[in-house]
Amino acid sequence: MTDRYIRQMTLTEIGAPGQARLAAATVLVVGAGGLGSSVLQILAGAGVGGILIVDHDHVDISNLHRQPLYGMDDVGALKAEAARDAVLRINPDIVTTAKSERLTPANAPALIEKANIVIDAADNFAVTYMLSDSCLAAGKPLISASVVGLSGYVGAYCGGAPSYRAVFPDVPEVAGSCASIGVLGSAVAILGSLQGHLALHVLLDLKPSVLGRVVSFDGHALQFGGFGFADCPEPQHTAPFIGVADLEPEDIIVDLRGAAEAPMLPRSDALRVAPADVDLLAAADGGGRIVLCCRSGQRALRAAGRLQAMGRLNLALVALGDPS
Repeated sequence: MTDRYIRQMTLTEIGAPGQARLAAATVLVVGAGGLGSSVLQILAGAGVGGILIVDHDHVDISNLHRQPLYGMDDVGALKAEAARDAVLRINPDIVTTAKSERLTPANAPALIEKANIVIDAADNFAVTYMLSDSCLAAGKPLISASVVGLSGYVGAYCGGAPSYRAVFPDVPEVAGSCASIGVLGSAVAILGSLQGHLALHVLLDLKPSVLGRVVSFDGHALQFGGFGFADCPEPQHTAPFIGVADLEPEDIIVDLRGAAEAPMLPRSDALRVAPADVDLLAAADGGGRIVLCCRSGQRALRAAGRLQAMGRLNLALVALGDPS
C-alpha cells in the first residue's frame, strides 16, 4: 500500500503522518462535473480515505469535452454514481459514496457534518451560498471554484476564515454560464486542479494556510492573480436559503418563475412576479418576510440583492428544483 503514495510521502511536508491525515479524512464534493472531475481524481490519487459525492444530474454527451471522468458508455448515467465508479477504478482502497440528489438547505447540514472539508464544484451561485452558510455555521472549510470561458477563480472560505458571502455579498446581476458563454476544458481542469490542491493543503494543515485566499486564473493572458480576505467582515443582513417546509403562514411568497415554466405555485397564496418587476415588492404592505422562489435559486439571489439595496431586509430564498 505504501508504494501507491511513496512519491508524495517522500515530500517532507507529508511523510507518513501527512498520509495518515489524508487517509483519516472525509471530503464532501458537491458537483461531479468539470471541476469535480479534476478534484475527484486528485483526492482519490492522493489517498483521501473518504469521499462523498453529491450530484443530481446525468452525464450528457456535451459534458465529455471537459469531464474526463466519463466516457461514451456513461452518457445518460447518474453523475454521482458514474463518478463513484470512476473514483474506485482510480483507487479501490478508499471509501466512496454517491448521493444522486440535489443539494438543499434541508440536506446540506447533515452532509457537511460527515466531512472534514467541503468542495463546492457545482459552479452554481445558489449552491455556493447554501454551502457557505452551512459551512460557516458548522466551522468547516469550504473550497469553492467557478469557471466560464477561459477564466475562473478558486477560494478557501469558512473554517476560521470569512465566508463566501463576506467576500461576495452580491451575486452578479448578469452572469454567464457554460451553456450561454461556453467553456474550455483546459481552463476547467486548471481550476479544478487548483481546487484539489487547496483542499489537500487544508487537509495536511500546511503553512501558511490557504484559508482566506482567492486564486484567479486568466486563460487569455495566461496569468494568475488573487487576493487575501482574512479581514472581511460577515454581512449584517443576509437572505438565507430555506426549504418549503420552513415557510411560515405570514410569509409573502413570491414565485419568480413564469406560468409556462411552473404552472403550479409553491403555495396557493403565492404571488407570481417577473424578475424584472421585483422592485415593486419593496413597497409591499407590512414588514413581513418576503420569500423569493425560483427553480435553482439564482433568480431569487439576484432579486434579493435588488430588494436589499432598496432597504427590504427581511428576506429568504427557496430553490424549488424542477417541477414534478
